[in-house]
Amino acid sequence: MASLLMVGVLGLGGIVAGCGDDDSGGGGDVGELKIGVLVPLTGALADFGGPGSDAANLAAEQVNAGAGDTGLELTLITEDTKTDPQAAQEAATKLIESDGVAGLAGPWATPELIPTAENVTIASGIPLVTPSATGPDLTTLDDDGLVFRTPPSDAIQGRVIAQVMAEEIGADATVNTAHRNDSYGTALVEEFTKAWEAGGGTIGKNVAYNPDATSLNSEAQQIASGNPDGWMIIDYTGTWAKMGPALVRTGNWDPARTFTGDGLRSPDLPGDAGEPTTEGIRGTVPTSLEAPAGAAFDTLWNTELDKPRQTYDAQNFDAVVLLALAAAAAGSSDPADIAANLQAVSGPPGDKYTYEQMSEALQALADGEDIDYEGASGPIDFDDNGDPASANYATWSYTGGKLVDSDQVITITEE
Repeated sequence: MASLLMVGVLGLGGIVAGCGDDDSGGGGDVGELKIGVLVPLTGALADFGGPGSDAANLAAEQVNAGAGDTGLELTLITEDTKTDPQAAQEAATKLIESDGVAGLAGPWATPELIPTAENVTIASGIPLVTPSATGPDLTTLDDDGLVFRTPPSDAIQGRVIAQVMAEEIGADATVNTAHRNDSYGTALVEEFTKAWEAGGGTIGKNVAYNPDATSLNSEAQQIASGNPDGWMIIDYTGTWAKMGPALVRTGNWDPARTFTGDGLRSPDLPGDAGEPTTEGIRGTVPTSLEAPAGAAFDTLWNTELDKPRQTYDAQNFDAVVLLALAAAAAGSSDPADIAANLQAVSGPPGDKYTYEQMSEALQALADGEDIDYEGASGPIDFDDNGDPASANYATWSYTGGKLVDSDQVITITEE
């Protein structure tokens, strides 16, 4: 990717960088650390699950290679959430009750994560770090300090999409919005709508749809109607093969005037859903391009895996690393101790370390020192809500039947 949208001070109400103080002491022998990895290997986000699992495994290899004589031995146990809230809860329950994991990387989708946290992990006292659940509701979730995420909230992405669209079709344009009727789609469209209307734009109509419906022809007709200047549509790659062709059949929809977010970004989508359903679509996505270890992670990926990267792979890499570093900081594999140290290892104070200095970071933690992990996906610096304190975005498009990343740079500052 060549583009980057730098998100600065975001005006989201009191972002506070993580502090280096913790209550658990540290310096002890962690021993075996079991971490559960919840990835969507099947279902609507299946495009993302395999690379996400690969990224988690890369992280474990880096941790174990750097552990030396610190006594830390990281073991991953991976389960498929099937991009389904019920399946995600069942997988989390198995990992906690049968496998005895001390923390979770995942789930990925906001509709999976919220019920999993509320019904399974919070009551069990298990910390989780999601690499891709971007719903704004996570910020205010009553989670007992147990839910963290490495990507930014869609409260930011909604503003980024609105800014990109304003530059392309005019801030006073009329657009139709549409979204899968779940917590991800609903929240992102709501955030976009607030930003779009605040900037002088108009929403012609909004259409919520059930992506699992037998037919989406009626909804597609509504979305395409009214001759808007453009569209903003939120969906997942695994269900676009139903909505995309339905929109094409209306004869009134233009993908080249359609904008979207992270959920439709995949190099496989033009082939899976058909080029006419994607050609010209533009979108936004959190990126690791200017992350402290972003370039190094890209090299590591290409060297070790030699396959295309995917959205949120670096974020899942960081989720696993952070759980391991928090355990090392605590000198314990107790879930409560890990949760108490996640904010501390993610931000200042303390010397900065990337995954390339894993052995030094783990030794520093074993010696009871503070560290500030600089991630493959970004600086991270968890705030008091478990959100990253800064964010970078890239723009992308489907051009010539391929996923193409642009060189557009956008800065979002406090309003």
